[in-house]
Formats: sequence, structure tokens, C-alpha cells
Amino acid sequence: MNKQNLYKIGLSTAIAVVVANMVGTGVFTSLGYQVIDLKYGFTIVMLWAVGGMLALFGSFAYGELGASLPRNGGEYNFLSRIYHPLLGFLAGWVSIMIGFAAPIAAAALAMGDYSIGMLGGEDPNQIKEKVIAVGISIIISAIHLQNLRAISRFQKFFTIFKIILIIVLIILGFTLTDGSQISFAPTKQSINDMFTMAFAGSLVWVMLAYSGWNAAAYIVDDMENPGKNLPKSLFIGTALVAVLYVLLNMMFLYVAPISDLALQKDVGNVAAQNVFGHTGAAIVSGLIAFALISAISSMIWAGPRVSAAIGEDMRLFKFLNTRNRNKVPYIAILFQLGLIIPMILFVSFGDLIEFTSVLLSIFSFLAVLGVFVLRIREPKLERPYKAWGYPVTPAIYLILTGWMIVFFLKMKPGILLAILLTLILGSGMYFLSKYFDKRKSK
Repeated sequence: MNKQNLYKIGLSTAIAVVVANMVGTGVFTSLGYQVIDLKYGFTIVMLWAVGGMLALFGSFAYGELGASLPRNGGEYNFLSRIYHPLLGFLAGWVSIMIGFAAPIAAAALAMGDYSIGMLGGEDPNQIKEKVIAVGISIIISAIHLQNLRAISRFQKFFTIFKIILIIVLIILGFTLTDGSQISFAPTKQSINDMFTMAFAGSLVWVMLAYSGWNAAAYIVDDMENPGKNLPKSLFIGTALVAVLYVLLNMMFLYVAPISDLALQKDVGNVAAQNVFGHTGAAIVSGLIAFALISAISSMIWAGPRVSAAIGEDMRLFKFLNTRNRNKVPYIAILFQLGLIIPMILFVSFGDLIEFTSVLLSIFSFLAVLGVFVLRIREPKLERPYKAWGYPVTPAIYLILTGWMIVFFLKMKPGILLAILLTLILGSGMYFLSKYFDKRKSK
């Protein structure tokens, strides 16, 4: 057998996938909306720290599930095995249709926007931005048709570049400016603000920025020694991003007054203007655009693995598991690209991203709950890794995530209707596939 087909990614690449999936546009945009209601540095730092804690506790649970049930697919694999194939299919259905395609399209558009900013031009109709977004999506998808070794090297290079860029920005921000006089010390008022509805609402957006902490669970079959490396990659990658996020947002608050940051969609550019001036900010915009390649790449890698796993199990979707000579599910990659391009060209992303994030949070909630279900139902199941802090850490994740989901659905009840319609449509596809399987077997 060809050696490249035996190649499996190591721990460092798996960590790179997690980090790249998490660090996208969210951390460079959401602070501008948080400072509208939260005015204290300590409160905002704790907001990002709580989000990091939640993501880390979730990674502990996914580490146990992935090591015990090692297979590509993430929630599709976990929920099918723990609850029922229908529930797993619904998680996979959402991932295939929008769960990866929408964030990829959003990141590609952000890359186009930062690229235009670097060039100093204007793009009122977003034509140039969309051309760049479509182009980068096609190029990176083509790269992911290559062998796993080439994909691994590509992913690691751009992820390391992104980490170095963020660290350099943090250091320069704290050393080249006098500061905005904001205090990060706890006060009675700043602590009280942590128990307000404003804090809860802001936590929703923070968790959007942290989404992707479970990325390595989607590519288990590509991984060397997943029982050991999957859990490590999840919590090392998540912990690293949590530290970077807290420091980066402290730097944003340090270099720019809250009044300058409020309602700004691009707080990274505001901070860069304050630190480096207009010319320096243009250079930083270009570097951020370059850094977004790793986020786009990691999602283009993970998404088709869910599609291929469904294709292995269901004849109606068998075409999604068609592989090229590099053993890559190339039809699934092209299918995903076929969803990404129309989204870039025609879809408004605000409501779509919120809807997708809430729906995926529901499936993540069910997966973490599955740790309890599986321990009770199958106590003798081989568990190469057990969730650290069980049952406390998964319980905290479930309580806070459940509270966040309920809060968000109350705030935007229209999203609940969209979720129900999506699940009904997905259920119809599941039963159609089962009917197709029965006809074929006869």
C-alpha cells in the first residue's frame, strides 16, 4: 500500500486544527458590542475567562467520547451511538448544510474585507470582497484534495503564523501605548455586573468566538493514536486559545477607550490604528487576512469528514464518501464548496450565524450529556481517557450552556421556529434515506 495512505496526523496538527477552528473573526469583532452594556475591564475579562472555562469543560467531555467511540463525524457519531441514529443524522445534517459552510463563508468574507482594508480601497457593493472570498474558498478546497501529509503541513504553517501574529500584537499593544486608563482590578460594581442579563447576553457572543473547540473530534480517523491524542489536542488547543483571547481583549481595552470601541465591528482595526497609526493598521489588516486562512482551512478539513461518515452509513448519501487516490472524500469537499459559494454571493450572515451557533450548541449540549448517559448505560465500555473533573465539569458545562441557549431563544424566538423547521426537514431526509435503503436491500 502507498505510504501516503498510511499517514496519520500527530498531536501537533490536531492541536493546530482546534486552534485554527476557534480563532476566526469572532474575537476581532464581538468586543465592540460587549462594551455597550459592560463598562468595567474586570467584568469583560471575566466574561472571556468564563467562556474559556466552558469551552475547556466541554473539551474534557468530548475527549472521553472521542476516545471511547473513535470515528470521524463528531456529534453525528456520538449522538447516533448514544441516543438514536436519527438524532445523530440531524446533527450531521445541520453540519453538512450550514454548520461548516456558513462559518467558512463568513471567514472568507472577513478575509476579503481585511484585504480591501490593507489596500486602502473602498468596496461599497462588496464585489471585490466577494471575489476574494470565492477565490480563497476554491483555492483552499483544492489544497484539501491533496494527500494528508500536505494538508497537515499547510494547516500547521498557517496556524503557527496566526498564533505568532496574535502574540506579537498583544506584546506591542501593551508596550507601545500609554494605555486607556481602564482598570482590570475587581470592584464591587464590576463583580455585580457578572450577574446581570447584560453579562448573559454577552456570553452568547463570546461562545460564538470560542466555537470550534471540538474540531478535532470530526477528524478522528485521520489521527494517530486518537485515544491519546484526541483528548490532548482538544484541551491543549482550547486552553491555549482561552489564554490568547483573554490577553487579546485586555490589550484591546488597554490601547483604546471604550467609547472608541463601542459598536465597532472591527475592534482589531481600531486597536491597530491606536498602536501603529493608519499605515501600520493597513499592514495589520493584511496580516489578519492572511491569518484567517488557517480558520478557513480547518473547517474545510473537518466538514467533509462528517459528510463522508454519513455516506458510509446511508446509501442515499453514499456519493459523499467517494474518495480520490489520496483517500480524501473529494465529492464531500466539492459539495461543501457548492454550498459555500452561493452563501458568499447571496446570503446575509447575521441571522444565519446566530441560528447555526444556537443549533450546534444544542447538539453539543446533548453530546456532553451523553457522557453521563454512556457511563450509566455502558459502565464497562473501554475508556482510554475519562473526562477530568467528572461529574462536576460536564455538569457546569450543561448548566451554563443550557441557560445560555434558553436565554438566547427567549431573546430571539424566531430562531426557535427556524430550528424546528430545519429539524423537521432533516427528519424527512432521514426517513427518506431509510426507505431508500429498504428498497435497495430488497
